[in-house]
Amino acid sequence: MESRARSEVTTHDPTQVLTEARAQLAHLPRALITLTAGLDDAAWRARPAPERWAPVEIICHLRDEEQDDFGARVRAVLEGRREFAPIDPEGWVEQRRYRDQDPRRALAEFEVRRAASLELLARAAPERLRESGASGTVRLSGLDLLAAWVAHDYLHLRQLAGTLARLWATRWAPLRADYAGSLPYPCGEKSG
Repeated sequence: MESRARSEVTTHDPTQVLTEARAQLAHLPRALITLTAGLDDAAWRARPAPERWAPVEIICHLRDEEQDDFGARVRAVLEGRREFAPIDPEGWVEQRRYRDQDPRRALAEFEVRRAASLELLARAAPERLRESGASGTVRLSGLDLLAAWVAHDYLHLRQLAGTLARLWATRWAPLRADYAGSLPYPCGEKSG
């Protein structure tokens, strides 16, 4: 498995991946600030459907992933470590009581952590990102992690936008917000 992963990453220039990933990663803090501007405490904590995350839970997840997942794993690769510390992002939601946290503080902490990550990446030697580490049976190169990190940002932007769309529509029901298109998280949805 490791040889396959290495041959795949050699097809991309590490300098280009690093440069473009850093540029993309720099955008998320502003996007989050813009999307959450004006949310009151109830909206920050409201879930769009059972088992779905409230905006504060999404922000706390991003904050903790910044330090304990992507940032830590890229740092491990850059330092030549071959194993990643285990993580439990899904479990952290309840274990770390995300819904009870101050959303503005969590967002500010995310901004600080993202700035530190961008500084780490600015000092990174691109060729070191070809190295890899493992968590269980999953082996990822630093380049894999960069690609996944940017995709992770976009997935959670989509999640946050969908959550806000559902909360907006629910707030103004029975007005026909669905005229805009198919809204995420239909009322009564039970899956996570």
